[in-house]
Amino acid sequence: MSETRFDYDILIAGGGLAGMSAAAAFGQSGFSVLCVDPVPPVTERDTIGADLRTTAILQPSRDFLDEIGLWDRFDAEAAPLQIMRIVDAGGVENTPRVIKNFDAADLGERPFGWNLSNWFLRRGLSAHLAEMPQVDMRFGSGVTRVQTRTEEGRVSLSDGSRHRVRLVIGADGRGSAVRRDAAIGARTMRYGQKALAFAATHAIPHEHVSTEIHRSGGPFTLVPLPDYDGRPCSAVVWLERAAEAQRLHGLDEEAFNAEMSERSCHLFGPLTLVSRRTIWPIISQIADSFHGERIALVAEAAHVMPPIGAQGLNTSIGDIRALHRLATATPDRLGDADMLARYTRARWAEVQLRVAGIDALNRASMVETQGLRDLRKTALDTLYGIAPVRKVLMRTGLGALG
Repeated sequence: MSETRFDYDILIAGGGLAGMSAAAAFGQSGFSVLCVDPVPPVTERDTIGADLRTTAILQPSRDFLDEIGLWDRFDAEAAPLQIMRIVDAGGVENTPRVIKNFDAADLGERPFGWNLSNWFLRRGLSAHLAEMPQVDMRFGSGVTRVQTRTEEGRVSLSDGSRHRVRLVIGADGRGSAVRRDAAIGARTMRYGQKALAFAATHAIPHEHVSTEIHRSGGPFTLVPLPDYDGRPCSAVVWLERAAEAQRLHGLDEEAFNAEMSERSCHLFGPLTLVSRRTIWPIISQIADSFHGERIALVAEAAHVMPPIGAQGLNTSIGDIRALHRLATATPDRLGDADMLARYTRARWAEVQLRVAGIDALNRASMVETQGLRDLRKTALDTLYGIAPVRKVLMRTGLGALG
C-alpha cells in the first residue's frame, strides 16, 4: 500500500502491548508497518524485567483482537472474569463491612473479560508479528527525532537510519518522545502513590471473581489467573502511599505474605507470593490533543490512568480501533490533517471522562479519615442498590472502546 517515495506507510514508536497490537492491526489490513522499541520484550514469567502485571481484556477489546487475528493466540490461557467484586473494609477493624458483586450475567451471556499476564501477551504478540510480512518489528532501536511536513513524517532512529512515512504513531509511553517532538502538551495529576504488582497463590479458589478491596491508600485488587503449581492463583495490584509501598516492597517474603494476607481481609485464606514484586508510580495524564501533523498518539502517549477498573489497555485498544477504522475507510488519506482531526474528535472527550472518573475513584480509595471512609461505604451501597444505575456502570466500564 506504501507509495514509492515512502519507506513505510506507518512507523510505530513503542513496542509494548499497545504498539505491537497496532502493528498487528495495520499490518493485517495491508499497510506496511515499521514498529521500533529500544528494549526487546521479556516473554518469560521468571526472567528479570518481566511485566508481572495482568490485563483484563474486556469484551469489546477481545472482539477487536479476534477481528485482527490475535485472539486465538491468547484464548487457551485466558481466565474469564464473570464477577467483579467490590469490598469496603474501611471500618475501624480491617474486615469486610460491605461486599457487592457486579455480575456479567446481568448484561448477557459472556463474562466481563478475560485476564492474561502481560508477559504472556508480549510473547503472543511477538510471535504473531514475526509471521506478518507487512510488519518490520525492530527491537533495540528507538526514535530520536520526528520531523513532519504536510505530506509526510520523517523519523530518525537510534540505529542511524531515517525513514519517510505517511503516519507516525506514538505508542511510546507516558514520557513520549513523539509527543514531545510534536509539541503537544499534557496535563498530569500526581497522587504520591505507588503500585506493587505480583502473583500470589491462596487456599480458597477465586471462582473467576475479580476482587477489589478498599480501605485506605488505594485499592488492593486480586484478578484471577490459571492455577499455579496446583493452587489457585491471582494477580495482585496493591496501591499505597509511596512511602508505605516502598516499605512493603522491601519486606522479606515471610513478612510480606503476612501483610498482604491481612490487607486482603483473609478473604482467600493465607496468600503466598509466587513471583517477584514490581513497583511503579501512579499518575493520571492526558495529552492536550491526540494528534499533530502526520502524528497520532495512542495508549500512554495519549493518556495514563491508575490501574482501576481495567481501563488502561482497553482504552488504548479503543484508540487503535478508532484510528484503524479511519485508516481503512480512506486508506489514500492515511495520516492527513482531516483524518487525524477526526481521530482526536472520536477519542479525546471520551477518554477525558474516563481519566476523570478513574481519578475520582482512586482518590476515594485513598481516603484515610473514618468519616470519609464511611461516606465511601454509603456511596457504594447507594449505587449498587439501584439496579439501572448498576447496569449503566457495568456497561460504561465495558465500553472502553467507545
